[in-house]
Order: sequence, then C-alpha cells, then structure tokens
Amino acid sequence: MQHQHAHAEHDHMAHAPAGWAMAAKATLHCLTGCAIGEVLGMVIGTALGWHNAPTMALAITLAFLFGYSFTLRGVLKAGLGFRAAVKVALAADTVSIAVMELIDNGVIALMPGAMDAHLSEWLFWGTLAFSLVMAFLVTTPVNRWMIGRGKGHAVVHQYH
Repeated sequence: MQHQHAHAEHDHMAHAPAGWAMAAKATLHCLTGCAIGEVLGMVIGTALGWHNAPTMALAITLAFLFGYSFTLRGVLKAGLGFRAAVKVALAADTVSIAVMELIDNGVIALMPGAMDAHLSEWLFWGTLAFSLVMAFLVTTPVNRWMIGRGKGHAVVHQYH
C-alpha cells in the first residue's frame, strides 16, 4: 500500500504544473551552454571573416554541443552510463536549445547591420546580448510547459 502511494505521488509530481522558478533555472542552465557555443561560434566566424551562413551554422552547432555537454557532464557525474546519459541529455535539452537558437539567431538575422558588424563594434556585442535575453524570455515558458508534462529538464532532475 505504501509503495502504491509513493508511486502515485511520484506520478503526480512528474506531471504537476512547473513553477516559474524551476523553469527559469532550467532555462538558465541550458542558456549557459548555448550562450558559450553561440558567442564562440559568432566570434570565430566573424574573426575569420566568414560569410553569415557558415558563421551561424558554426554558432548553432557549438550551441547544441555546449548545451548538451553541460547536461551530459551532470548526469555522467551522477553515475549514469555514457549511452544512457546521452539519451537523457537529448531528451532534456533538444527542444530548449532549438527554441533558444531559433530566437537567438532570428534576432541577430533581423537586426539591421548585426550580421555585418565586427567584433570591435557595440552592435555585434549588443545584438548578441539582446538576442540571448530574448531567447531566455521565450524559452522559459516553453520549459515550464515541458517540465509540467514530465518532459524536457524534468527528465534530468532525478540525477541532480
């Protein structure tokens, strides 16, 4: 009887409405990795004088790589095997990173002159910072919705 109660309580918690604080924390965790990759990719592409498409492709690739690696590091540290840890990271972060990258790169692409700005210009850094703030603001409600349904970052919480 006690086991059934604990199982029912766990199911209720997994699908309970997620709070804004939990969603913001999950989004900040994800944004940290994404921002490192995004900034690094934009800096590398801009410094090397690449065209916009390859620069954005590098930034997006690195954002996913760093975003996944932060989660992967945490679940590996919790004792999960590599293959299982990769599955958890993919389940936890894919939608969050994709939304962030869509918003982040959309803001950069739509900001007049931002894609042609150089590293020494405030437009480069200001647009990049603004795009990350916008990505956070849009992705937080998405993460809240997903966590409330036992998806996204909810799959990682058991390993923290």
